[in-house]
Amino acid sequence: MIRNMTKAALLLSTVASTAFVAAPALAQDEGAGQTNDVITVTARRREETIQDVPMSVTAISGDTLEDMGAIDITAIAETTPNVTLEVSRGTNSTLSAFIRGVGQQDPVAGFEAGVGIYVDDIYLNRPQAAVLDIYDVDRIEVLRGPQGTLYGRNTIGGAVKYVTRRLDPDQPTFNARVNFGTYGQFDQIVSGSMPLTDTFRVGGAVANIQRDGFGQNLTTGEENANKDVLGLRLSAEWEPTDSLFFRLSYDNVQDDSTPRGGHRLTPGAFSGAPVLDSVFDTRSGLNVVEQEVESEGLSLTAEWQINENWTVRNILSDRNDTSVTPIDFDNLPSGDLDVPAIYENEQFSEEFQLLYTGDRLSGVMGYFYLDANASTVFDVLLENTGTLIGLPGLNAQTFGDVDTKTWSVFANFTYDLTDQWSVTLGGRYTEDERTSQVLRRTYIGGFSEFFGGAGIPIATTSDFNGTNSWDDFSPTVTLAWQPNDQHNIYATFSQGFKGGGFDPRGQTSAAPDLNGSGAVDADDIFNFMAFDPESVDSIEIGWRFQSGRYRHALAFFNMDYTDIQVPGSVGVDTNNDGVNDTFTGVTTNAGAATIRGIEYEGYLDAVDGIFHEDDNLSFTWALGLLDGQYDQFVNAFGVDVSSDVVIQNTPDVTASLTATYTRPMGDGDLAVLNTLSHRGDSSQFEFPFPLLDQPAYTLWNASVVWTSSDDRWEFGLHGRNLTDKEYKVSGYDFVNNATLAPELGLEGTLIAYYGNPRTVTATAAFRY
Repeated sequence: MIRNMTKAALLLSTVASTAFVAAPALAQDEGAGQTNDVITVTARRREETIQDVPMSVTAISGDTLEDMGAIDITAIAETTPNVTLEVSRGTNSTLSAFIRGVGQQDPVAGFEAGVGIYVDDIYLNRPQAAVLDIYDVDRIEVLRGPQGTLYGRNTIGGAVKYVTRRLDPDQPTFNARVNFGTYGQFDQIVSGSMPLTDTFRVGGAVANIQRDGFGQNLTTGEENANKDVLGLRLSAEWEPTDSLFFRLSYDNVQDDSTPRGGHRLTPGAFSGAPVLDSVFDTRSGLNVVEQEVESEGLSLTAEWQINENWTVRNILSDRNDTSVTPIDFDNLPSGDLDVPAIYENEQFSEEFQLLYTGDRLSGVMGYFYLDANASTVFDVLLENTGTLIGLPGLNAQTFGDVDTKTWSVFANFTYDLTDQWSVTLGGRYTEDERTSQVLRRTYIGGFSEFFGGAGIPIATTSDFNGTNSWDDFSPTVTLAWQPNDQHNIYATFSQGFKGGGFDPRGQTSAAPDLNGSGAVDADDIFNFMAFDPESVDSIEIGWRFQSGRYRHALAFFNMDYTDIQVPGSVGVDTNNDGVNDTFTGVTTNAGAATIRGIEYEGYLDAVDGIFHEDDNLSFTWALGLLDGQYDQFVNAFGVDVSSDVVIQNTPDVTASLTATYTRPMGDGDLAVLNTLSHRGDSSQFEFPFPLLDQPAYTLWNASVVWTSSDDRWEFGLHGRNLTDKEYKVSGYDFVNNATLAPELGLEGTLIAYYGNPRTVTATAAFRY
């Protein structure tokens, strides 16, 4: 497996098309909102109508998400084209994100995210604890395409920004919400704020989110993947003058949900255990650790408006999270393939921005620094295999520790050439350094000391320490033409970059003689463990139109995606007896792909006065068509298999349609929302496998919401997945896809995890 260890790679900017919220009216607020006339965003670090923004931005308000009955951040993928947000396999709180075919499925330390997740402009370096619940949220923004010349970390696929509510500077506020639903759902959410002086205010939010499991663990008797989350946010804001603003924020989430067992798609090859009837039941027996996820963060934002042209902003943040999780790969009582894991992440980030707004020139320049550590340790208990080959309690342990240090300078400025024409130029220079330790040991006698076991190490199969660094400059350029207030036509070229690293599961003892020296040396091991950065060249042409009751955003994009990082694991037969007694990580810079597509999103205020003189019917829709194919995919054996692979986790069609009917009722307004969300065929991995992949499907969600005329009271009824569709969102594959013979363990691990079944939730909310 030969990799080109070049320093070349590319960075980013901004691309895409605009998504519209699934409700006819939203309040205008500081960051994003929608009325029938205006959508306002700050995607370019300044307030402007979305019609004027020649870049990709989706803005969905917190009120709209609540009206839709959205539970967590993954819900926005249902109405946003070419976006996949899923709960990662075997977890309740780790996020897998893909935008336009670019993302990262593997959550272990050592792999960069392809899609950036932000909370209040703070970049989350790792995907653990990133399945954010919807509470106290002002809006969620989705930017499709490379990002990096406007703020934060360079991300190659896009960004998702979770923005919490600012505090009211003038009066006390209090909000309470209770959700009752099927599967024992009982959520209590309280938030409020208090101005203590004319310039200083404090506030906070607490969310206690509870739900029973959708199925049972038939081995332990526990509920399978219930929900038990306690979230807390506190903030203080100080405005000593009209030109100075400070915000100190703290957040903490404690997740004590039970483990998420998967559904076996085939009978046990060793035990003969049959496939269970319910896809939400499991027989997983791994219980050596209690599942626990905790994350917390502290941030300080300072903003100084020097004068009418110049503003300075600084964002400091420190975050950490720990996830302890037992993942039973085989999902059977025996230790055929059991993987308890501990993820620990720490990060410190600093971002400085200098913003300018003039008559014809506007833009931002900035500096970003990130110092992060990600540590992963997990055991792979192969008890059945060990017994078969005379090594009882056979266990392959992996410990990976990754330090990331990166800094960047960026700038993005727009100049109005005339009243109709404008040009935007941006660029980002990045230096990334990654240092990795990989220690792999073979145990007998069971689990290692990390998981309270009595296992004894008998061999070290990897003891690797390596450092690598990359630097990159990525430009962006946009030309926009607005012949009048109705049209905005633009063309954008941008580049994206994602750093390389070292495979934390690589087994150095399995490294081949890559340089042909006649023996495996240090260079061979380094190149076996290392992988290069990814890069994207993206071209997009967009057209925004609005007139009267109708508006749309239409975008065509083409991306050349090169040096694609494809992580995976394969079984290894260390003693040539025909039985795989361990595994190794294999991460390949697979080659190149071309991804092109169309995105069409729109809103129509269709008709008034259907059944009542003040009623209204409106429609919101989104359509994404994507054609992605590998131009080159060189596997671990040096063979180009591009004709056999596909872009993973990316349907060729994503579509949604929301019909919203509103009318006065009593002393308030009634809204009825119906949403159909369709996703085409998708493959879990690069190699299609019909038993694990998900065919096209459509979900139906509906809500009925009544809001009092003074906006104090709200009552709602929300149904999600009303047809009770069973659909796969992730899985594990350790079988021969042709014969279904086990490739690791004796039972055969072919596991699927499914999206939520039909749920119905009643809500009651009070606002003051």
